[in-house]
Amino acid sequence: MIFDLDGTLFQTETLLLPAYHATFDQLRSEKLYIGDTPPESTILGSLGMLLEHIWQKVMPESDVAVHRRADVLLLDYQLNGLAGGEGILYEGVAETLTALHQQGVRLFVASNGLESYVKEVVAHKSIGPLFEGLYSAGEFQTRSKVDLVRMLLETYDISSAWMVGDRSSDVEAGLKNGLTVIGCDYADFKSGGELEDAHVRIQHFSQLLELIER
Repeated sequence: MIFDLDGTLFQTETLLLPAYHATFDQLRSEKLYIGDTPPESTILGSLGMLLEHIWQKVMPESDVAVHRRADVLLLDYQLNGLAGGEGILYEGVAETLTALHQQGVRLFVASNGLESYVKEVVAHKSIGPLFEGLYSAGEFQTRSKVDLVRMLLETYDISSAWMVGDRSSDVEAGLKNGLTVIGCDYADFKSGGELEDAHVRIQHFSQLLELIER
């Protein structure tokens, strides 16, 4: 099974939103941004995109240098938050992953996030030993999740897998790589219709165990 991270395993807003507001406070203090912080809904609705595309949506009038400064600030605030105990997994994630691992299912993460963010979330939430590989767009410089998942499949010589995620990018990555797609329909920030093409949709992470039994 290949899992997306944000909105699938990790309840992203519990870490992201404090870091988001701190980032814009700092940008204003550095005279790099003027005005109110863009609505939380804007960045939450952008999750699943590459970071450069997120900033293009959140602050389209700012130049690329400001976007890159925002990259650094947001990551720093998030990593500091993780170290301070912020951020939570969705209910049942740790227990379900443990059960799948014990059943011999090979587990991977494929995320469009930055390398250090993905690895630190997994490490701080004590689920790292359950995964055989953590793949991120930040580490492998892929331009889409389709490419990232393809690279993972080829590297580990995987011919059959489930892609588990909450956004249209996860559905696309699974379908274009010939995988079974499980849509996670419990995150609050996806848009309507994003999971329409998933083979199965689940309302709770633990339902994966029921699907395996079938």
